[in-house]
Amino acid sequence: MRREEITRLFSRVVRQILEKFQGDFEHIYEIRLRSGSPLQIIFEGRDYFLRLNGSETLVPRLAYLVTGEDIRETMEHIGNYSLYAYEDELRRGFLSVQGGHRVGIAGQVILEAGHVKGVSPITCINLRLSHQIIGCADKVLPYLWEQGEFCHTLIVSAPRCGKTTLLRDIIRQVSDGSERFAGRTVGVVDERSEIAGCYQGIPQNNVGIRTDVLDGCPKAEGMMMLIRSMSPQVLAVDEIGTGEDIQALTSVLNCGCKILATVHGNTIDDIRKKPLLGTLVDEHVFERYVVLSGRLRVGTVQAVYDGRGTCLYERSRVLCKEA
Repeated sequence: MRREEITRLFSRVVRQILEKFQGDFEHIYEIRLRSGSPLQIIFEGRDYFLRLNGSETLVPRLAYLVTGEDIRETMEHIGNYSLYAYEDELRRGFLSVQGGHRVGIAGQVILEAGHVKGVSPITCINLRLSHQIIGCADKVLPYLWEQGEFCHTLIVSAPRCGKTTLLRDIIRQVSDGSERFAGRTVGVVDERSEIAGCYQGIPQNNVGIRTDVLDGCPKAEGMMMLIRSMSPQVLAVDEIGTGEDIQALTSVLNCGCKILATVHGNTIDDIRKKPLLGTLVDEHVFERYVVLSGRLRVGTVQAVYDGRGTCLYERSRVLCKEA
């Protein structure tokens, strides 16, 4: 990731601060601007504030205070001075920029006939940096196949534990194939433009040579669109949970397509307690569960279970064997 690719999106003052920052941008996950509040970054899994000289601090009063002008100027850079062209995306609260990064916004919502027409003024900006870690699924992928077929797989993860990064690399490897497993046609419903990171419809992240992406489309609707139009062998979505999502997943299962999805949670028991989704767990619909943890580092695969809860892989056991 090029530092310039990120810093050019911000106002002059914030850009200068980020240019002075000595940390590796590959380890920055979020940069947050709130009008009247300290400039904040999520770096190596921890929250920091940035001083004018680019150094990080844990003391808010020592940090640079973001101004309304910083917000306005940053939005101009992000929208290439043509924000009106991004009105549809901004109504959803975010937009994607080149490099696969996502800009979330908050502020005063403008309603029209009970629907969100826009956000003005914008007072908060959150840039979530897209991180590709090619090969991060290498260890887990062999457990996701059985008798030559990809298994219905659910990735269970708390926020900021790397679930989307892992999902992306599984998609890439399943799509590309290998000497051991033939490539599969993968359909991706990328509702929030985080998986493929499309910019003007073109994926900025490597999601494989046999992958078709519906960018910015609601998950439930997009799953059925892909089934009807692209005949995917594997269908991938991020952060399922609503009743519409579950209903669409059930329809996909009846079409013979394999599911690859993620959900927020810490354990399988957490998922079992969720309405509707818990029914799929109890009925053993998912054939594999990949549980992530951020205790050691972001993206740590804690365990892999089969559909009945049998542990196929556990990090502590592997460490004992390697010791």
